[in-house]
Amino acid sequence: MGRFASTASLYEHLRPPYPSEFFRSVAHKLGLTKQGSLIDLGTGPGLLALGFGPYVGRIVGVDPEPAMLDAARRAAASAGHALTLIEGKVETLSPDVGAFDVVTIGRALHWMDREPTLARLDRLVARDGAILICASFSATDGRNPWLDGYNDVRRRWSPAKLWEEAGMGTRTHRDLPAFFRGSAFQPTELVTVETSHTISVQDLTRRTLTYSSSSPEALGGNAEAMLCDVGEHLAPFSRDGVIAETIVSTAQIVKR
Repeated sequence: MGRFASTASLYEHLRPPYPSEFFRSVAHKLGLTKQGSLIDLGTGPGLLALGFGPYVGRIVGVDPEPAMLDAARRAAASAGHALTLIEGKVETLSPDVGAFDVVTIGRALHWMDREPTLARLDRLVARDGAILICASFSATDGRNPWLDGYNDVRRRWSPAKLWEEAGMGTRTHRDLPAFFRGSAFQPTELVTVETSHTISVQDLTRRTLTYSSSSPEALGGNAEAMLCDVGEHLAPFSRDGVIAETIVSTAQIVKR
């Protein structure tokens, strides 16, 4: 069982969402059409793959965690999209998977081995295609005043080694210029969409369980105690049991 197996049932609904405006803006920027194809690496429950589904013709999702692929399969059926799913990692993808107009990578690049990933991307990306490094996260500029304390509580309960591996709870992806330096690719434009929504204190508290460093598997018998701590921290920021959250969704376009 992988480190995200115990988070699959929560991940799809509780992580900061990618809004419809995000997919529409990126699709317009790239000029996506139903003749195009897209492969989502580290697809998890298929959030990016299915979000871009209305704008391309063929979508493929790749993930090493069977529980995540099961969640993606259910989400695709519910959305009415044909989604091909492959269990595995980008580094070990079969060459016969083909080339794609768009390769998306969400909250996964920091888990990938640089050299084999770059070599595989060179074959996965069609001649005039693009890579999208995507993220959606709580704004860290003070507009979410509950956020710093929220992460502090997670840090206190998370095993130190896992917290460090997860990038101190704030990393959304690697240093992209450094990651692609010396390769055929380079970052170009950045698409940013900001949205606001409300989320219940209960759901925001349970979101902590979707991170590898504070997953049920990582915390073991301490999960309930951490949830109580997080809930107590969030309570003063809530009104009628809900909290306002400003979300920043980004897509870094990378091209040859």
